Amino acid sequence: MRAPKQPDSQHAITKRGRTGRNTQLAGLAVRVGATYAATSARKIFANTERRVELDHARELKTADQIADRLGQMKGAMMKLGQMASYLDEGLPEPLRLALSQLQSNAPPMSAELAMQAIERELGAPISELFVTFDPEPIAAASIGQVHRAIIVDSTTGLERAVAVKVQYPGVDAAIAADLRNTELLGTILKQGFGGLDPTEMVEEIKTRLVEELDYELEARNQRAFYAYYRDHPYFHVPEVIDHLSSARVLTTELVVGSTWQELLTWDQHERDLAAECIFRFVFRSLYRFQAFNGDPHPGNYLFHGNGRVTFLDFGLVKHFTTAELNTFESMVQAAAIHHDDAEFRRIIEDAGMLQRDAPIDTEAAGQYFSHFYQAVREDRVMTWTPEYSSRIVRHTFDRSSPISQYATVPKAFVFIQRINLGLYAILGELNAAGNYRRMSEELWPMVNAGPSTPMGQAEADWLSGRENTDSVIRP
Repeated sequence: MRAPKQPDSQHAITKRGRTGRNTQLAGLAVRVGATYAATSARKIFANTERRVELDHARELKTADQIADRLGQMKGAMMKLGQMASYLDEGLPEPLRLALSQLQSNAPPMSAELAMQAIERELGAPISELFVTFDPEPIAAASIGQVHRAIIVDSTTGLERAVAVKVQYPGVDAAIAADLRNTELLGTILKQGFGGLDPTEMVEEIKTRLVEELDYELEARNQRAFYAYYRDHPYFHVPEVIDHLSSARVLTTELVVGSTWQELLTWDQHERDLAAECIFRFVFRSLYRFQAFNGDPHPGNYLFHGNGRVTFLDFGLVKHFTTAELNTFESMVQAAAIHHDDAEFRRIIEDAGMLQRDAPIDTEAAGQYFSHFYQAVREDRVMTWTPEYSSRIVRHTFDRSSPISQYATVPKAFVFIQRINLGLYAILGELNAAGNYRRMSEELWPMVNAGPSTPMGQAEADWLSGRENTDSVIRP
């Protein structure tokens, strides 16, 4: 059911607002870009110490511009800020401050506006759709908010609690307007990656953000994860309620559990189990399902004790090709299993991560990239710490290394990078301890080792009890 057409006067106001917004963003992109270009020219004639000073001065000025002009805006720029929120500890300080202005959620819609949006999307009054509907939202997101409701289950005839996520009216237009300003996205990204050509990163982010606006696509993604992990002993994905979902409304089973902040008050054994569950979910999904939710964020989990976790929000899902997975697996073999710097360099050059024939030492290149595999290179119990996770992030954004000037992030690696760094931040905050090399060997297709923990044994039993578990289910 379509929304009623706006009166001409309202349309004109909206059009002027969008034009003004685009003008602001475009102007900011020009100023930031000019600052960057001018500083880059001056750096050609500067020594190393002076280049660092110039970088810092440029970042401070650019951060002020971004925070000033975008701090109260929503849409894609806010999404970009939220995507970087888990990197806070490792980002250059001015960039972190700028992006922090973009991380807050939009204020909640009024109950009347939310219900009107639901009725318009589902084509019936709230009283006919739900037994009860709580007008107060139970959660807010960057592009929507969630309400609790009760329905009658069509199969059992019993009442059932559900979560109803409704998209903010107009957020799709706001994001579409922001995404037309690719210069600004590229400039913000280049602040963190010194030698980066941001073109592919920008295109990948744009694609994923546009997909996140489509709740029908999110529902398909969630159904696929739900089907794949049905009856898993530790992973839980809420069931989608199909007849109460649309392009801008997504209704799922309501899950009650403990939040991330509550988990942080639990004893270390419980935190270790939760960390193991999240780690296994990430890499089971990546290597066997060939897909992953690209948003590893504490707000997307509910915890139930003894390692059981509910995984929420499947709007930002990346599906990987077999060729991409083969590259990831080859990198693991070279860097983590065989410690073969020459082979690793060949792989990352072929993948476009490192400029071919860059004038850098192969062993140094191997050491530079091996930071990402440090936790799984050795068969030992290790403890993740916030300091360790931050060190990995700082290393990622470190422009002082000559290697960084020849490295970039190809399209296939944009969300792998995001997944890994987000996961490291989560494990670090939990101070999680365990033998992550042995856990990884259970999940790596090229090794496929036996269970190393009780959770691993339970998952192995689950795998053996179902057919075609590792066949890819596409939404």
